[in-house]
Amino acid sequence: MDIGVVLQCDPPARDVVALAQRAERAGFSHVWTFDSHLLWQEPFVIYSQILATTERVMVGPMVTSPGTRDWTVTASLFATLNEMYGNRTVCGMGRGDSAMRTLGLQPSSLKELRECVEVVRGLANGRTVRYRGQDLHFPWYTGGSLEVWVAAYGPKALAVAGEVGDGYILQLADPEIAAWMIGAVRTAAERAGRDPDAVKICVAAPAYVGDDLAHQRDQTRWFGGMVGNHVADIVARYGDTGAVPKALTDYIRGRQDYDYAEHGRAGNTHTTFVPDEIVDRFCVLGPPSEHVRRLKELRDLGVDQFAVYLQHDAKGETLAAYAETVIPSLA
Repeated sequence: MDIGVVLQCDPPARDVVALAQRAERAGFSHVWTFDSHLLWQEPFVIYSQILATTERVMVGPMVTSPGTRDWTVTASLFATLNEMYGNRTVCGMGRGDSAMRTLGLQPSSLKELRECVEVVRGLANGRTVRYRGQDLHFPWYTGGSLEVWVAAYGPKALAVAGEVGDGYILQLADPEIAAWMIGAVRTAAERAGRDPDAVKICVAAPAYVGDDLAHQRDQTRWFGGMVGNHVADIVARYGDTGAVPKALTDYIRGRQDYDYAEHGRAGNTHTTFVPDEIVDRFCVLGPPSEHVRRLKELRDLGVDQFAVYLQHDAKGETLAAYAETVIPSLA
């Protein structure tokens, strides 16, 4: 199982680059970042610096969306980075939450998501694509390669991930829910005539190594609020019909307004509705042995990568614990 890390692009950008360098030294395979340009700095600028000062880690957004950049621009960014640094990028893509809503827009449609995956991947891999009524390609393409991994929760989005994604990103670490979601993606892939085992599976969630469980919960409760935004959209579309696991939908009943100014932040005051049980299920908390146990359980479900959301007050300690204990135990 690969272990990645997910960073926010808070200034100064040099600190994000330094964390990425430290993650590589610790044995992490991927460095992902948020991509929400009103809330954080522009990730693609920072990617170039990360790639220039590291040798091995893969770099990309978790996640970008169809609605914030022209699709040809997104493809060009990846293709250029791959030409410069040798195929070390991966594109996580979803409908868009904070990046779209902070602009006063709704997330992109699943039709747009599906088409964007095909256009970005096609162009970045040197193919000619049909876009806005024209056949387009990059005449300067030099042989790079890009995978696009699709983030999803709802049934139709899971189907898109299985049908067109090179990988699937699930942003929570509950094994019961993960088994359901992975099964849905693989079923969709098989129905589309694809090899279901060829779709890579990435589970992403906050991980905090330590002994003070109450403090760890306080530092990671924001994640339940972030997931709740996506779940609220699913409930609005499907109702409480069992379209997704009940464990995923029940906890948002107490959800009220959400302030994107605190999005992804430890201490987010709009996530008090998230109970301790959900924090414990969605995140990976406790001593290193508990992290190893949970990640082995996810690995047994077919998870190829666990990506650590590192948005709390023990970034260095958690990276060190993963380097010393968790990553060697999963090698």
